[in-house]
Amino acid sequence: MAVHDAMDVLNGKWKISIIAALCFNKKRYSDLLNDVKGISGKMLSRELKEMETHKLVKRTVLSTQPITVQYELTEYGGKLKSVISNLADWGLAHRKKIIGK
Repeated sequence: MAVHDAMDVLNGKWKISIIAALCFNKKRYSDLLNDVKGISGKMLSRELKEMETHKLVKRTVLSTQPITVQYELTEYGGKLKSVISNLADWGLAHRKKIIGK
């Protein structure tokens, strides 16, 4: 059940990419939209709201003009950094095995 629960939280095409983009820095919404290639604004908003519900990301509204919204991993969400790192390592090894580069 533990793997099922984890996959339930991280399901979909975009969540892992969003977490990877937030692993080292806070990011504005527009930065995330640029960093996560292929995601629409509507989908990014939906995924971020769901990730907030699961307490993986924190949303901060800054008092700038115009108003800026910034996202960062929570301490709880930060625990996924090792998972993302392991997944990236495996992805690189897989690419080398399949493509030979």
